[in-house]
Amino acid sequence: MTDIARVKEILATLVSFDTETSKSNLPLIDWVAGELWRSGVDFVFAPNAAGDKSALYARIGPKIDGGVVLSGHTDVVPVKGQTWTTDPFILREADGRLYGRGACDMKGFAAICLSLIPEMQKANLKRPIHILLSYDEETTCLGPMDIIARFGQDLPVPAAVIVGEPTNMDVATAQKSIATYRTHVHGHEAHSAKPALGVNAIPFACELVNALYKYQEDLAKLGDTSGRFDPAMSTISVGTIEGGTARNILARQCTFLWEFRGLPGVNQRLAYEHFLHVCEQITPRLQLHAPEAFIETEIEVEIPGLDAQSGSLAETLALKLAKRNHTIAVPYATEAGRFQNAGIPTVVCGPGSINQAHQPDEYIEISELEAGLRFVRGLIVELSR
Repeated sequence: MTDIARVKEILATLVSFDTETSKSNLPLIDWVAGELWRSGVDFVFAPNAAGDKSALYARIGPKIDGGVVLSGHTDVVPVKGQTWTTDPFILREADGRLYGRGACDMKGFAAICLSLIPEMQKANLKRPIHILLSYDEETTCLGPMDIIARFGQDLPVPAAVIVGEPTNMDVATAQKSIATYRTHVHGHEAHSAKPALGVNAIPFACELVNALYKYQEDLAKLGDTSGRFDPAMSTISVGTIEGGTARNILARQCTFLWEFRGLPGVNQRLAYEHFLHVCEQITPRLQLHAPEAFIETEIEVEIPGLDAQSGSLAETLALKLAKRNHTIAVPYATEAGRFQNAGIPTVVCGPGSINQAHQPDEYIEISELEAGLRFVRGLIVELSR
């Protein structure tokens, strides 16, 4: 079997597992564990508190500090509401591309790493290669945290981490942070013909949404001093808004979901703190006819950004392996910041284009998988010296 044929075979199996973030990833993890066990590879599980998901961490090479982690997530975004040409969980090949949910984001990278385990075992690795397959990257990026906590305890401390998110094999050394929020405006129900008897939560929610987008204009004026990001600013977005029960009833509640994506170095709670100040200003009017009315905002997820560390081991190594002479920045969030916050140099570099992620008929170019194979093979050589 050729190298790429083995990658396709593994990828087809990985894609066949429906690991949407709302579902368990255990069938996929169990399959990988079986393959590792048959190959004699040391690995550990790191299940979540509920026990319905797990990360898997494998080591090839000596059990010493100083190795490199190849990190990827097993969860994928939903296919509901998307129009696919064929079954999204059956890998399809056409015109030099492989189609399937997660083929690009990011089971293709996992397939590359798993396919090269025999070569890793045959090499005389002086420092270990670790393969981490995590969960919930699409929602919280908390999947690798239990493994990170074990570095320096019962697991060796790696010298660098390469997160294999799709970058077309460019080396990303910076990414934005992301924080997500759920805001509830609580009013008081009354007949719409007698508005002074209650308070309609909907217009106040709309006022808050407008305030967020007004603040977005202020953020745009600050821009991006690094000149590396597109869009060149921290961003705010409101994704959903819902409230009310009938046209002729003042809405008792209105809820909207929003997010803040901050440039590296920007306070992750910058928009949140500004928003709380706006809420304080609005609340007296909200309570004019209903003293019990109030506004509350839940912090759902805070995922740290990735700050560029010029000349770090991760950057130097990845540039060499990818045969690049420059780095990039990406506007989307990954688990890279989790590793960096633990003191481990980290970059993002993987096969495929982020433009294909989360799309119907998601695909990865076979040529990108071949480039990923060359990258990991180069790593094997580097760690065998």
